[in-house]
Amino acid sequence: MHNILVLNGPNLNLLGTRQPEVYGRETLAMVEQRCVEHGHSIGLSVRCEQSNHEGALLDALHGARGVYAGVILNAGAYTHTSIALMDAIFSIELPVVEVHLSNIHAREDFRHRSYLSRAALGQICGFGAQGYIMALDALRAHLDEDNAG
Repeated sequence: MHNILVLNGPNLNLLGTRQPEVYGRETLAMVEQRCVEHGHSIGLSVRCEQSNHEGALLDALHGARGVYAGVILNAGAYTHTSIALMDAIFSIELPVVEVHLSNIHAREDFRHRSYLSRAALGQICGFGAQGYIMALDALRAHLDEDNAG
């Protein structure tokens, strides 16, 4: 069974109450529970973490190397500002799927740029909490392809 880290960034601890018209009504605990359950159903062991601090997210990414087979990352606003997170994704040499609840390309101009997408395996945005499930499925398929080849 592959270990997967689901890592959430700033303000995601406020899910369900912060701008529900944009981010939905599910709480972070609900999203994390869905991830754990779906992961188990497809043969993945999922651990979830959240931090509002860029350095803590960097530490979590660095710590993932050698422990996890892949990472699902919703870096929140750091997506659009953090070269450090991009560099960390390149450095850990793990498949990372970038997830956003909203469609960042249909929002304010500053949200259109993702520094993380240069380093990520792929990006899923605009599907709400279902995006995490899609990311788990995509990561599972990617890991299966790697193991087959």
